[in-house]
Amino acid sequence: MKLAGKSVVVTGGGHGIGRALCLRFRQEGARVQVADIDEDAAARTAGQCGGIARRCDVSREDDIRALVSQADPIDLFCSNAGIFLEGGPEAPDADWDRIMSVNFKAHLYAARAVLPQMLERGEGYLLQVVSAAGLLTQIGSALYAVTKHAALALAEWIAVEHGDAGIKVSCVCPQGVRTRMLLGEDGGKESFLKAGSVSPEEVAEAVIRGLEQEQFLILPHPEVAEYFRRKADDYDRWLSGMRRLRRQTLGRQR
Repeated sequence: MKLAGKSVVVTGGGHGIGRALCLRFRQEGARVQVADIDEDAAARTAGQCGGIARRCDVSREDDIRALVSQADPIDLFCSNAGIFLEGGPEAPDADWDRIMSVNFKAHLYAARAVLPQMLERGEGYLLQVVSAAGLLTQIGSALYAVTKHAALALAEWIAVEHGDAGIKVSCVCPQGVRTRMLLGEDGGKESFLKAGSVSPEEVAEAVIRGLEQEQFLILPHPEVAEYFRRKADDYDRWLSGMRRLRRQTLGRQR
């Protein structure tokens, strides 16, 4: 896909990966609508990329429908907004509901809102910012791992079901990215993913290359492909390795 002249919507566009994508898409000549629950951040990004800022809470289907209805016919819808919460099955239902709404249902709501117009035109592109956690797992957070797996599964299904009708799908699955989610608000948050992390701008460059080739999996960390192969080749060995990594991670945090 070439972005010149295309109408693009990016959720979570006020910060981090979303902001970097908006700026990079504009460099490619796209018309960008920046959606974010943080109106001020959306406005700043829109000002930098000559785009339009929209307030959107992606956990609310009505907000996403309104976003789509206000936009020009959308060529590329990028579901980027996401959150991270720690915990396992013991986490309260409120946490599970919140993260499911943002990390999974937002992708579902976007597909519901934008696919009909794309299918009618016989073309359209869904860009889903997922995570390597959707292919592998997330130490310390079942909530994040489960919701990212769900987002990836939905994207796979759409690619299979609607690919012959002109719908393209790409999933961006980075490991550590130097955003507020990884570093914390003050930059001092500890995470084993800091080592080997990439910048949001590096993710955006990988996305441009992936869109040009219309790849389903876009991997800013190429090593994730090898980890995924190891998982498929020998699941038990992979699980053993992940338990070892968990022990090492807990040891560094003590």
